[in-house]
Amino acid sequence: QVQLVESGGGLVQPGGSLRLSCAAAGFTFSDYAMSWYRQAPGKERELVARIRSTGGTIDYTDSVKGRFTISRDNAKKTVYLQMNSLKPEDTAVYYCNARYSDYRGVSDYWGQGTQVTVSS
Repeated sequence: QVQLVESGGGLVQPGGSLRLSCAAAGFTFSDYAMSWYRQAPGKERELVARIRSTGGTIDYTDSVKGRFTISRDNAKKTVYLQMNSLKPEDTAVYYCNARYSDYRGVSDYWGQGTQVTVSS
């Protein structure tokens, strides 16, 4: 059974930090690109950060560059998102995504989400 379980969300003051974790099970984690998305109330879900299966290529949305860091531990089947210098506009539900694509198609898995609230 495929599972992606996020943790680490919560309430933090502006300028603070949080570290999100996403533990995976039920698929070959090391073959999958892993991403963090977020969705704020009334807005579309957006890609925050992505790390390729080997960890060699990392992408960030412009609004988090220099503040967020994505990393993965293939031995632990876990992907992380270190979030520093948090701003109120970072408030959203954060989702973990696993994606694998080849000539046969795309496999796409999602976690249930974890709430991040940045407020004083």
